[in-house]
Amino acid sequence: MYYSQKVMGLLGQLEKMSTEELNQVKGMVNEVKVHNAKQFIKVGSKVFVVQKTKKTLGVVTKVKVKNALVKMNSKLYNVPLAMLEAA
Repeated sequence: MYYSQKVMGLLGQLEKMSTEELNQVKGMVNEVKVHNAKQFIKVGSKVFVVQKTKKTLGVVTKVKVKNALVKMNSKLYNVPLAMLEAA
């Protein structure tokens, strides 16, 4: 996997952290992802639903507090905002 220079700069700090601190960082990262999604993702936005092995294109039909309804392949799915990327 390719890491940007910014991410590589953080790697040294992450390696020095305890498991508890790493879990806190993981939680903060998810909060930032949700915050960014709320800023840019609106009803009608084309988005990618990002899973471990694939990205699926969809259209947002409703934005809720922590989730969004996304239409993919003619079906509606309730997707956490942290799993969405703008297309």
